Amino acid sequence: MSTRIILLVTSPRLPAGLLTAEAWDAVRAYPVFAAADSDQAAALRVTGVPVTVLPTDAQGLLDAIAGQPAAVWLAGPHGDQDFARQLGLRLAREPGLAELELMYGSWDPPGARLLDAVAVMDRLVSPGGDPWKRAQTHQTLAPYLLEEAYEAYDAIVGDDPDAAREELGDVLLQVVLHARLAEERDESDRWSIDDVAGGLVEKMIRRNPHVFAGERIEDIEEITANWERIKREEKTRDSVLDGIAMSQPALALAAKILHRAERAGLEVPLPAGEDLGGLLLRVVAEARAAGLDAEAELRAATLTFAEAVRAAENVGPSE
Repeated sequence: MSTRIILLVTSPRLPAGLLTAEAWDAVRAYPVFAAADSDQAAALRVTGVPVTVLPTDAQGLLDAIAGQPAAVWLAGPHGDQDFARQLGLRLAREPGLAELELMYGSWDPPGARLLDAVAVMDRLVSPGGDPWKRAQTHQTLAPYLLEEAYEAYDAIVGDDPDAAREELGDVLLQVVLHARLAEERDESDRWSIDDVAGGLVEKMIRRNPHVFAGERIEDIEEITANWERIKREEKTRDSVLDGIAMSQPALALAAKILHRAERAGLEVPLPAGEDLGGLLLRVVAEARAAGLDAEAELRAATLTFAEAVRAAENVGPSE
């Protein structure tokens, strides 16, 4: 019977030593080899499992395990893909030498790459990192956050999944960068990405009792009403307009304010007269009454006009 070579792959994003029962059985039953020392190797040694460091050479491993029923190759943080390929090609040519078996000792949990994003940003903002990022402030970055959000919006509205994924990544970059810069603030107002994520988690759980607290709901309308009620209980506001982002585009801002006033049962007359601002506000109110989004309607009309402009640019001079 040929020797089994178990290529043990683990997640570098989980604590070393956090392995499946199958992986622990394998490392305790068979000799363990690795290309270099690592946190995972150290964790095994602490439990009494010897780990032998060998060069990443297929023949060297085959010589070391000669006569053994099985052996474990403890892959490094990046999976030792080149070595696994080299070993696989050798065994494909001489299948009688050994059998190669892939075993996952641990897997990346959902969201694991977010940890990588945080680590990379920490490197970029720390001393020796990227001078441009280290020189930024929340204020200098604010326009980029808005710009990236618009680009993500365009990708979503344009039904471009690949672009949406990329642009949302750029939005995430802004979030991670703001959080990393906040770690440099004075201790009295310092915060981190964990504070951002922790606050979000608490808010999601608190505002969705039908999911996390067993509260019974009948329909989407009741979920929305619960969300608004809980939000009002969380934040003491002096006005129904508190919390509205006043820097958003004017048409969207007008629609939001009209919505809040209507929801509060306030009957506030629209501006009289023929000034342009008043006319536009009445147009937004009429759009809402008709179930239309004035911002989206204007955007669609403007984009249609933009296409006409491009078409006109391609028209040759008149005779």
